[in-house]
Amino acid sequence: MNLATWLAVVSICALGAMSPGPSLAVVLRQTLSGGRAQGAVTALAHGLGVGFYALACISGLALVVTTTPTLFTALQWAGAGYLAWLGWKGLRARPARDGVIPPATTTASAARDGFMIVFLNPKIAVFFIALFSQVIGEHTALAARLVYAATAMVIDAGWYLLVAWLFSSPAWLPRLQGHAAWVERAFGVVLLALAARLVWQSLA
Repeated sequence: MNLATWLAVVSICALGAMSPGPSLAVVLRQTLSGGRAQGAVTALAHGLGVGFYALACISGLALVVTTTPTLFTALQWAGAGYLAWLGWKGLRARPARDGVIPPATTTASAARDGFMIVFLNPKIAVFFIALFSQVIGEHTALAARLVYAATAMVIDAGWYLLVAWLFSSPAWLPRLQGHAAWVERAFGVVLLALAARLVWQSLA
């Protein structure tokens, strides 16, 4: 492993982490409803999920997912169902008398959502297979492979920790939480739309 190759992996993983999608929506939802701590837990769990797929790729396990159409489709449908369930929960949010809904998230649910949103997205396995096939060869040392996997995990967790920190700023988080019911409903619509897109893609 040389520095130029590692920096290329860093750049690609950073672009992948920053691309908007279901993961960003889930981290934002947890942050706005549960605060900075809940957002951080979601971010760290998401990073662990990415690390899982990265390790699966360097071990060859991810090839089983991507070359088994039934398993790949099952994960896609399970991911769409999970997004739809989160979206439906958001649409059902109701304000309390003072206009604020109590946080519906717990540390356990934040960790669960962060990890599952990755685990139920087999396209992440495709992403890592495409990436690592360019930088890992049969003679690449195990230590170098583990560094690549750890790099992907740290970058992903770091990005979403930054997102959680920015969106939980005391300057405007209370205002957003003051309209928590509408924020939850907005995220519900987004998540349902993302679920519908996953279903459409799996049928295409």
